[in-house]
Amino acid sequence: MTRILVSNDDGIDSPGLLHLKQALDSVGQVTVIVPDHEWSASGHAKTMHKPLRISQVELPDGSRAYVSSGAPSDCIALAVLGFLPQLPDLVVSGINIGANVGHDITYSGTLAAAFEGTVSGIPSLAASLDTYEDADFTYAARFVACLAKEVVARGLPRNVLLNVNVPNVPAGEIEGVEITRLGRRLYRDKLVKRQDPRGREYYWIGGDRPTGFAEDEGTDIWALARDRVSITPIHLDMTDEGFIEELRSWSLGKQVSSARSESHR
Repeated sequence: MTRILVSNDDGIDSPGLLHLKQALDSVGQVTVIVPDHEWSASGHAKTMHKPLRISQVELPDGSRAYVSSGAPSDCIALAVLGFLPQLPDLVVSGINIGANVGHDITYSGTLAAAFEGTVSGIPSLAASLDTYEDADFTYAARFVACLAKEVVARGLPRNVLLNVNVPNVPAGEIEGVEITRLGRRLYRDKLVKRQDPRGREYYWIGGDRPTGFAEDEGTDIWALARDRVSITPIHLDMTDEGFIEELRSWSLGKQVSSARSESHR
């Protein structure tokens, strides 16, 4: 029996969680470990300086799940390091409310759980639905379950995870599947300064929801704009190979010698 670990960054009450879990029940034995509160935009956080707790809860369908006091990546680490009696064969994170495309992957708690699974050597994928309202997870959950079967059967390259984004349209309006690269996000963040009742300043980082450059053919943003499912393979090695030789030409060894000489003066 294929062992599947499901997590997310929206917590136990996320409407996408139950849809995903039930769809994956047809693929293997599913264990759910999720944070006890929302961790959106938390990035690949990891708890190192305080204890973690896990509690057993029930999902709306009566099935067992677990909630952790830690971040999404902690949920995966707990499972891998011994909370579960056996290592999972697959990690699936989601289904997130709102797309995770472009630079979002560096902020996303949804991706963080998949990153942690990949770091642990477990094939992993993250799934998101491209909407913040009137979400219908039915098609997305079924698609992810089908993809999960393929991943279990074929495996993934070492240090590679799959980032899946699904349009929020009826199944009959899905225009296909695109294997994509990361697109370019356009953020409209604003700093809002306010005062508390005691006159002390505090800040909100707000602004309109990000958009993207939908004209960049072959990107995740381009695919979603055309009602196509986007699957982007993400490699953990973010080294810019093309810049290595130029960086070597900076003669940084001389800078080290200069800095050493200065420190002895």
